[in-house]
Amino acid sequence: MNKDIERILVSEKELDEITTRIAGELSRDYEGKRLLLLCILKGSVVFMGDLMKKISIPVEIDFMKVSSYGSGTKSTGSVNIVLDLYRNDLPDIDIVIIEDIIDSGHTLSYLTTYLKNKGARSVRIATVLDKPSRRDPAVNLTPDYTGKVIPDEFVVGYGLDYDEKYRALPYIGVLSPEVYGGR
Repeated sequence: MNKDIERILVSEKELDEITTRIAGELSRDYEGKRLLLLCILKGSVVFMGDLMKKISIPVEIDFMKVSSYGSGTKSTGSVNIVLDLYRNDLPDIDIVIIEDIIDSGHTLSYLTTYLKNKGARSVRIATVLDKPSRRDPAVNLTPDYTGKVIPDEFVVGYGLDYDEKYRALPYIGVLSPEVYGGR
């Protein structure tokens, strides 16, 4: 898999620093509150696993599976909830959506509104990567906790995939365009 990577964009060391920083911010911001980390499957599972080990306050976890990509490299713009969150205690919970990457912003904008409408006390977003250059101007979305802002390149690793491959890479790398027919 390493041969398909054009270059490393975020190293293992930098990912460790990102998770340590965001875990500290969450621990401070949610002290005395009931925090639920909501992992968006599948890409965010690695980030959430690393993050939750570093949070110093009690934390609950849950999962949703939401898709807008299929097997392509660009969002379809249509959000499909594959696995929903079913809880009766949402009015008592502060949710932080754990995301791997924010691109157009459609999925997270939709999901944030959806969870607020379901009754969550608060909903915020933590992401490893943010690509604001790809944000749809019609979407007013800024993550609350951001690991790193990156340029508009197709990246894989640390949970991020292309056609279900490359998730297990311990770093985030730029996928060679020859692999996906890009550029």
